[in-house]
Amino acid sequence: MSIKSNNSGTRSLSRRDFLARTATIGMGATAASLLGGLSLVKHAHAAKNPIKIGILHSLSGTMAISEVSLRDVVLMAVEEINAKGGVLGQSIKPVVVDPASNWDLFAEKAKYFLLQEKVAVVFGCWTSVSRKSVLPVFERYNGLLFYPVQYEGEECSRNVFYTGAAPNQQAVPAVEYLMSEEGGGYKKFYLLGTDYVYPRTTNKILRAMLLAKGVPPKNIMEEYTPFHHQDYQTIIGKIAKFASGGDAAVISTINGDSNVPFYKEFANQGLRADDAPIIAFSVAEDELRGMDTTALVGHLAAWNYYQSVDTPQNKRFVKNFKAYCKRNNLPGGNSRVTDDPIEAAYFGVYLWKQAVEKAGTTEVDAVRQAAYGQKTLAPGGWVKLDERNHHTHKPVLIGEILPDGQFRTVSRSKGLVAPEPWSEYTNPDKGCDWVDHKGTYIKTKT
Repeated sequence: MSIKSNNSGTRSLSRRDFLARTATIGMGATAASLLGGLSLVKHAHAAKNPIKIGILHSLSGTMAISEVSLRDVVLMAVEEINAKGGVLGQSIKPVVVDPASNWDLFAEKAKYFLLQEKVAVVFGCWTSVSRKSVLPVFERYNGLLFYPVQYEGEECSRNVFYTGAAPNQQAVPAVEYLMSEEGGGYKKFYLLGTDYVYPRTTNKILRAMLLAKGVPPKNIMEEYTPFHHQDYQTIIGKIAKFASGGDAAVISTINGDSNVPFYKEFANQGLRADDAPIIAFSVAEDELRGMDTTALVGHLAAWNYYQSVDTPQNKRFVKNFKAYCKRNNLPGGNSRVTDDPIEAAYFGVYLWKQAVEKAGTTEVDAVRQAAYGQKTLAPGGWVKLDERNHHTHKPVLIGEILPDGQFRTVSRSKGLVAPEPWSEYTNPDKGCDWVDHKGTYIKTKT
């Protein structure tokens, strides 16, 4: 099913300007100033006892290129909710911090949120290492985290709701697409990622899947680079050699600003999508707006939402986000874009709101129970929190990069795909269930 793209033609801010300006905001602005222009709350009593929420995203460092926009869209959702009377007759008061792409600092800020600010919920984290860093804090102090980014699975926490994709909702179907006749029938795969838990665990699952499907080990290469890695000349040379015989694709789990030199060097060595297509799991419209996309045309990404999704509510969402950024003098202003993690961060706020209203309280245990099975009409269409495992039912989309930095959808799942926190390829005996089990359990053989 093809989806029309949004050929806006707006000029992208350079990555250098973007990071410089967002760092200034992250270091010097308060949550109140970021909400400049916030509509007056309609109910006067809503301002008396505001509900505090935490926003835990890197506003500086290597992950700022991706995480700043998640801060922005959560604040936009708060503005929208407050303008309609808040939650339970109370306004929402966001507390924003900058963990600065420092994984230890994520844990410190999480503890600050729960013990000092006493927030009702936290929306945040991008990398799995940041989520793993805060997880013991949320579990020890019974906090609640809404995590908006695709991840590697193998986790089942009662204190986290995962609104991004599990491996079976992104990585696995992406590689299955490449192996299909529709996707090119590729037979060789170069797994390249940033050296931390998400890429390594995701590639462990993909390697197991490829081997199970009959791909010989010699046709699977695997390599990792550190965060903020900049020199990809040697690696691209190895990819070129690997792909020289044809039938090869690159599976990229590179995160953060390393994507800029990676794609640039790929083009510099004369490689194009026709030679060896890259399918990425951490490159979306927000990252592409700071890159030269002319040489990226035809490369792919797997997500659950694109800005180009043609629904009435998405058109409103894109328009509202651009207007919000312009109104609040945020970097890029009206040229800002939306993407999958931005959408997941946005609808996560509304799922939490619905759970609070159903529970009649912000108390974590009550909200957790009320959240099971919650549905909302997200910009890209309906999504649903699973009734048992804290993950989200979502569609799966494969997209091709266009010259304007948008995506043309080339493949879409039929309906919503149910999340599988534990992969059938690496942990077929495990499941996640917080209703009839205490989280991760061993499945009974039948």
